[in-house]
Order: sequence, then C-alpha cells, then structure tokens
Amino acid sequence: MIASIDITGVKYTAGDQVQKYVMRKIAKLDRYLPRHARKSVTADVKLKQVNRDHGNKYEAEIIINVPEKRLTAKDSTVNMFAAIDIVEAKLINQMRRYKHASITHMGNRRVLSRFKRTQRPEQE
Repeated sequence: MIASIDITGVKYTAGDQVQKYVMRKIAKLDRYLPRHARKSVTADVKLKQVNRDHGNKYEAEIIINVPEKRLTAKDSTVNMFAAIDIVEAKLINQMRRYKHASITHMGNRRVLSRFKRTQRPEQE
C-alpha cells in the first residue's frame, strides 16, 4: 500500500465521501509498481474547483513520487469523482511503463538457459 497520501483542496473542501473515494482509488495503485518501489511511494492529491464561464469544473491532480521518478496526471471535468477516475487511468498507464522500464529482463534468459538442449552421446 502507498505509504502516505496527502489530500489538499484548493478553493474546494473535500468531504468524507471524496476523501474515502480518493484513498480507495490511490491505495490500490501500488499493484502496478515493482516490488522494490512499493515501500517508498508517496502520493500528493490536489483537488480544485475552477470557476469557468460555462459553469464550475473540478480539477484533480495526482503526483506520485516513486524512486528516481515523479508520475503526474491531471484532468478537469464537471464531476469530481469522474476527474479522479480519469486521472487514475492515466496513472495506471504511466506506472505500467515505469514497471516495464525498471525491471531487468535478464531473469528470463537465466531460466531458459537451464532448459537448454545438451547434446546426448550417440548410441552405438
């Protein structure tokens, strides 16, 4: 599970429902990270209410600090819950790419070398 999740509201007060929703969505993102990075991950969540000409919009920005990298996603919609869902989907894609880049792919070669065919002595 992600060690610390900080939720901040800018011109917006995050109620209990929104905070629980954010915690549930962000806490399960650690399954997309490599094992070595799971203990040192922190998340900063910024929720904003933006007044526009056509009505109010809600903006969600999530910054996840992983070893040697910072993953960021931001989106704004009419509904705060929808904005959180969209940002979560963006972060999942970034985490998959981070995991693929950080895992060494040499492990597969070692496993396959065990099953390498050896020449059998010819029968007479």
